[in-house]
Amino acid sequence: MCELKASITELWERRAQLGADDLEAKRVVEEVIGLLDSGEIRVAEVNQATDDVVVHEWVKQAILMLFRLREMESTVAGPFEFLDRIPMKSNYRAIGVRVVPGGMARWGSYLAPGVVLMPSYVNIGARVEENTMVDTWATVGSCAQVGKRVHISGGVGIGGVLEPPQAQPVIIEDDVMLASRCMITEGARVGQGSVIGAGVILNPSIPVIDAQTGLEVSRGIVPPWCVAVSASRKRSYPGGEFYLPCVLIIRRLNPGERHDKAQLNEILREHSVAI
Repeated sequence: MCELKASITELWERRAQLGADDLEAKRVVEEVIGLLDSGEIRVAEVNQATDDVVVHEWVKQAILMLFRLREMESTVAGPFEFLDRIPMKSNYRAIGVRVVPGGMARWGSYLAPGVVLMPSYVNIGARVEENTMVDTWATVGSCAQVGKRVHISGGVGIGGVLEPPQAQPVIIEDDVMLASRCMITEGARVGQGSVIGAGVILNPSIPVIDAQTGLEVSRGIVPPWCVAVSASRKRSYPGGEFYLPCVLIIRRLNPGERHDKAQLNEILREHSVAI
């Protein structure tokens, strides 16, 4: 792996000279993408000792060079035709993934056994762990990292990130529930076991506020085992008073507490919101 990393770093330094006729460069880059596709490497991960997100820049560099090294190719799936540089993922039965018609994942994304794709989309570099549901019209963007037993509800947008290579992707940890139409983007992070209410927008510019204290606990990060909903807070400007979006933590769950839909609805009804 160290040799492969060194080769990618060397190719990145002269990427402007690369083209589809550079067969050796293409072989090296496609080897990296194959390892991503099988889950043997990943774009980013959480350092368990420090809780920091570690981005493997050389893997993202390989993805970016893939677009330069591959020609456009036509592929046909039933009545549908695609024209792209990257093929779609395949062989779902062998990897233990259920894909409903309309569900698509690009080669270079990793889907663990037990993943279910409804009509949805998973982009290159993304990683979706065991027993996670990607529901209808949800999108898992490039390089996003999604944990185990996550429910990504209908219409959720998990943003992708490729450039710059050192940019941090979205991290969704284990046992998270993302309600319909959430937008989690630009390197935002949702901690283990948290429930994110419908329509929440979370990115590094969005304050996350504790409803019990009124204090801002982070920007773009929902801590583990929280129930968080969309809210707004008043700000004064020379032109008047305006309400800007924020994310409000309305309940702290016990670590390890499972998501009981009836209990969640009861919590949310107390605050006149719904999952």
